[in-house]
Amino acid sequence: MKANLPARRAVRALAPVAVAALLCAVTAACDSDTSGEGTDQGVHTLTPAPAESPSEAPSPRTQESFAASVSAESERVRQEAAKRLAEVEGRGNAVGDVSVNGLPMTASEEVGSALVRVTNPTDEATFFAVKVEFVDAEDKVLDTVVVGVEDAPPDRTVTVQANSRKAAGVKTFPRVAQAERG
Repeated sequence: MKANLPARRAVRALAPVAVAALLCAVTAACDSDTSGEGTDQGVHTLTPAPAESPSEAPSPRTQESFAASVSAESERVRQEAAKRLAEVEGRGNAVGDVSVNGLPMTASEEVGSALVRVTNPTDEATFFAVKVEFVDAEDKVLDTVVVGVEDAPPDRTVTVQANSRKAAGVKTFPRVAQAERG
């Protein structure tokens, strides 16, 4: 009995503190007056999630549909660029606004790529059409790729990637063949 005496004293000493903390918590939780000044209006009651699981049917916006829409938009811009370049005589009016660099690749990659940088020197957003040639060490054109940049912002540089399956696995050097602004 004497061995438990210090433990009983500790419990008796802490009991009023525990009761006071409990009363404060209950009072704060039960306070439903939200018209007073300083009341947090952002407090909301949380409701539990429904017991049923989400449906197994795919949502209307899947990763595949997003990729397809991006691909369709890229193809639309590419076709617009090809249409504009078909009407251009010579190299075009924007060759000085465009630069191109080849991206490193390994022999096993299926696509050769080049980074196309377009700088819009005008005062308004404009469309750029660029034809990139992938040439080998003997200056033989292996592939020609057309890319478009829609609404390039004024006084800014925008990058787009030109990809070629025909230039895959071969050391190529990309160059700007044509570039048209507007």
